[in-house]
Amino acid sequence: MAWNEPGGSGKDPWGSQGGDQGPPDLDELARKFQQKLGGLFGGKGGGESGSGGGRGGGGASRIGLGLVLGALVAVWVFSGIYIVAPAERAVVLQFGRYVKTTGPGPHWVPRFIQTVEKVNVEQIRNIQRQASMLTQDENIISVALAVQYRVKDIKDYVFLVRDPDLTLREATESAVREVIGKSKLDFALTEGRSEIMTRTETLIQEILDRYGTGLQITSVNLQDAQPPEQVQGAFEDAIKAREDEQRLKNEAEAYANEIVPVARGNAARQLEEANAYKAQVIAQAEGEASRFEQLLTEYRKSPAVTRQRLYLETMESVLANSSKVMVDVEGGNNLMYLPLDQLMQRGAEAQARQEGDALSPTGGAAIGSREAESRGREELRSRRGVR
Repeated sequence: MAWNEPGGSGKDPWGSQGGDQGPPDLDELARKFQQKLGGLFGGKGGGESGSGGGRGGGGASRIGLGLVLGALVAVWVFSGIYIVAPAERAVVLQFGRYVKTTGPGPHWVPRFIQTVEKVNVEQIRNIQRQASMLTQDENIISVALAVQYRVKDIKDYVFLVRDPDLTLREATESAVREVIGKSKLDFALTEGRSEIMTRTETLIQEILDRYGTGLQITSVNLQDAQPPEQVQGAFEDAIKAREDEQRLKNEAEAYANEIVPVARGNAARQLEEANAYKAQVIAQAEGEASRFEQLLTEYRKSPAVTRQRLYLETMESVLANSSKVMVDVEGGNNLMYLPLDQLMQRGAEAQARQEGDALSPTGGAAIGSREAESRGREELRSRRGVR
């Protein structure tokens, strides 16, 4: 049965007595709530009280409310403190709009008004891309590329691009496809790896700067560049042939480096020998000419003596090369045979004995005879020179 139906208890839920069915008293409700709140913070609770008691309860409630507000303010102030690490930078946003960039150290922002986003700008990040692509000479090559990068401009990194890391991955694949597409297969597999990495790094950085990603490429490493698996065997054979070609070239260069200096040395030696022979021939010719002039002078002085001496010297030079001499004796029919070969052999033995005597302690006489023989040879040479 409802409280306001006839025959009810006469009590309403607002605490009024009797049959008064009017609206609740809002002032009474506010007063009761204030008394209960004052009781929570040390005030006097209970029902009706005097005017003095009412004033005391109201003051206590105001003090408690101030303490609550002070605590909330303190929590709000301390919640705005943030610390930026040495490797980080922080972007301060006010209702989503960029305000400033803060460096390492403690900072404060008004919470719920400004927010902070921290980014590690010194961390070296890494991505890897692997794909098959077409070369300039219409061959397929599988390329594995690793890119290392870091954050260069935190403002651009946070605001200008939705996902800078994804943009970097897409830019890397686009750049390496462009570079490989302008290179031939042999160039990409052999000597062109370093050039491909350099060109790819430059192109990736240009794309990132054009998009304003705030990223900086630190290195690009071409980890692998291989032909497709289906033709791997044929390419291995081609690589072996290329290695054999290079090995043979190196051997040929080594042989050339060994032979050429020797040939140059022989050529220089032959040139020196030719120059020496030239000087010898010229000196000999000049000596013969001088000897002839001296002989002519002597011939003019005494022709008969000179002719006789020339004859004797000529016969001496002729007979010196003959081992047998036949002598025709005037007034007789017999020829005298002189065994010059035996005489020369005996002369050689006698000379050897003389040398042995010279080496012995009692070889003074042999030395004297040898000196006499040497003087005789010198006189013979002088006579030949005067001819």
